[in-house]
Amino acid sequence: MAFNDFFAGEIAMELLKQLIAISRKSCLCKSSADNLISSIQVLLPIIDEIKYSGVELPALRQSQLDRFSETLRGGLELARKVLASSRWNVYKNLQLARKMEKLDKQVERFVSGPMQAHLLADVHHMRFETAERFDRLEGRLEQRLSSMKIGAGGWVEEAVKRMEVEDEASVGIVGGVGLDLAKNNVKKLVIGRDDLNVVGIWGIGGSGKTTLANEICRDNQVRSYFNNRILFLTVSQSPDLAQLREKIWGFITGNEAMGYSNNSFVPPGKLQCEWGTGPRTLVVLDDVWSSSVLEQLIFKIPSYKTLVVSRFKFPTKVVGEVYQVQLLRDDESMSLFCHSAFCQKSIPPTANETLVKQIVNECKGLPLALKVIGASLRDQPEMYWVSAKKRLTRGEPICESHENKLLERMAISVDYLNKKVKECFLDLGSFPEDKKIPLDVLINMWVESHGIDEEDAFAILVELSDKNLLTLVKDARSGDAYSSYHEIYVTQHDVLRDLALHLSNHPDVNERKRLLMPRRDTELPRDWGRNTDRPFNAQIVSVHTGEMREMDWYPMEFPKAEVLILNFASNEYFLPPFMDDMPKLRALIIINYNTTEATLLNFSVFTNLTNLRSLWLEKVLVPELSNTTAPLRNLRKLSTVLCKVNNSFNPSVLDLPMIFPRLTELVIDHCDDLVKLPVSICKVNSLQSLSITNCHRLSELPAGFGLLKELQILRLYACLELKVLPPSIGELIGLKYLGISQCVNLRSLPREIGRLASLEIIDMRECPQIVNLPSPVMLLNLKSLRRVICDDEVSEDWKKVKRGMRHLHVQVAEKWYSLDWLHD
Repeated sequence: MAFNDFFAGEIAMELLKQLIAISRKSCLCKSSADNLISSIQVLLPIIDEIKYSGVELPALRQSQLDRFSETLRGGLELARKVLASSRWNVYKNLQLARKMEKLDKQVERFVSGPMQAHLLADVHHMRFETAERFDRLEGRLEQRLSSMKIGAGGWVEEAVKRMEVEDEASVGIVGGVGLDLAKNNVKKLVIGRDDLNVVGIWGIGGSGKTTLANEICRDNQVRSYFNNRILFLTVSQSPDLAQLREKIWGFITGNEAMGYSNNSFVPPGKLQCEWGTGPRTLVVLDDVWSSSVLEQLIFKIPSYKTLVVSRFKFPTKVVGEVYQVQLLRDDESMSLFCHSAFCQKSIPPTANETLVKQIVNECKGLPLALKVIGASLRDQPEMYWVSAKKRLTRGEPICESHENKLLERMAISVDYLNKKVKECFLDLGSFPEDKKIPLDVLINMWVESHGIDEEDAFAILVELSDKNLLTLVKDARSGDAYSSYHEIYVTQHDVLRDLALHLSNHPDVNERKRLLMPRRDTELPRDWGRNTDRPFNAQIVSVHTGEMREMDWYPMEFPKAEVLILNFASNEYFLPPFMDDMPKLRALIIINYNTTEATLLNFSVFTNLTNLRSLWLEKVLVPELSNTTAPLRNLRKLSTVLCKVNNSFNPSVLDLPMIFPRLTELVIDHCDDLVKLPVSICKVNSLQSLSITNCHRLSELPAGFGLLKELQILRLYACLELKVLPPSIGELIGLKYLGISQCVNLRSLPREIGRLASLEIIDMRECPQIVNLPSPVMLLNLKSLRRVICDDEVSEDWKKVKRGMRHLHVQVAEKWYSLDWLHD
């Protein structure tokens, strides 16, 4: 039986109804029935939340949950027998009562034990299944950037908080009469017109369409009407229709809970059928670019409604009724601009009122332009404002398209940036539209392509955030004061991405500094193929396609390329032969957006990448490393995310110090086939940071782990089957950060931990098996320890240690079980 049947909730709901009837009718079974009712009621909200998450489970956990589903099915049959039994058949009723007691104990054991571990695992596995990839730099930044106050509570964290506050304030400012009126009009279409299956929000880029759609999704009346069954999907210019259709169909049917949708079971688009009175469901399709795409994403089913958000107005035969987003009124425009420029709702007395009004007028009521241009002028002298006003006035392009006018107006915000900051902004056009950019990827790219330090890269990141040119977003699951970079990613408004592409595409194709594909296509741009007779001088190359075979690549030369970004969605991908002609390549980013891991072909091109320093692999089958990557002697950072690594990390053939003699940072995240680390990792003397996160099957660390004398950061996060840390961990004399959060089966801290004289931070949240610490005498040797983050159960032991270590701060972590973020 498939686990998605269980998590559809049907068995649990039916059993609950039967148990309520038993509680009222049967004296012998009343106690067991009441206990079971309590347990099922605990399960139901979790079932309802996980139901819409799209998590794919390992086989072991799948089988455990399947067995529990069978238990509930048996319980349902038992409940029916209890209700059908005659009250006079005492012997049979006693037998049924004993079986009810046994069922009660089975369910209680599952709810209090495996279910908690599954819930924790699912929460952290889901973030990548929903394209939520996070940065893993917290420990290293604590070490390297503490003098600059960059870390937990530092520049980036404060920038995130400031962005959240500003977004709320912006909605409030624009959310006067204008937004309230718009919300009411759209709500009338969404919940007041049962005759409409498809309704729309239409407006130009930067006019606030998505903001309005999000407000509709947050509205209590709308959420109540659809019983919180609301799915928000971004379609974009290069959609993966198969994936989108799977998500929508799974959401409608309730069978998407654990990622079991299959193309073969998804009916054709524009399906029309009579299902009677099914649960009301709302699917929001944001950033839709074509009618043909939209028609394939619509299922005309009673009680199911689609809200389409687009820059284009579609025919009424496709979208029944449309609300057109209006530009801001003069007073709303002034309030939003003043908020961005002066951090208040009106013009301050010290500002030139006439000049401010002239600039606001040039923004033509566009919220995005008002925010970006206002932020770019913040704290600048008056002459700077005068110059900006003149440039805005002269900025009328030949084409009268409002979209082009918007780009021309917003270009001044970039022109006034420092040269290095402007270059970093233009780099953002290298990434696909509407995708979250891992902070680690962006920082590594800037470091390698612009020759700057990480400290400078983060300062630029914050400056771009302050000027509203990108958005720093914290994952909604963050629940404590010490959450930091691994919960932050970067997003960018599609108009700002258009601006970056617009400004990058001016020179001749062979002379451009950035050679970028604006959207995903089935083949490389034709103008690239027409210019292969001479070298391309691009420093950054970004390709976005589906499957690529050897014959699909042009014979291109890139003598100056330092960064190559390969975005694709396929099961197989032939790496470009022109990588052989990239002698200066320093950063390589390979990201597969397909639902399954892709096989990389032509891995031998790595032979010539002698200058490669940073390698990011995501959702691919990592080839065996022993033969193909021997020349990567300058590689400093290796990240494998959502990859299959078992073959590449084969302990019997892998010699890591030979392949990566200068490796300083290794990240292995969501690699569910990793069971053991190769023993040779202990000989990578250069390794300073090791992050193994969400690798649920990792069961042990090598016994010789203590040989890593240079290791400063060790993160073992959500490794569910890890039970012990090797005693040799006490030999990591340089270790400054130890993170073991959500290692739910880790039984204890080794007593040898007391030998880590350099250790500054221990993060051991949600480690329920660790209830006792090593002796205080051992722990008092941790002379550098200044912060411990732990659960309440073990906090008292740490507070006893604190008595002898006055500088130690013990932070009790808050419990964080809410899954509300799954519906964002």
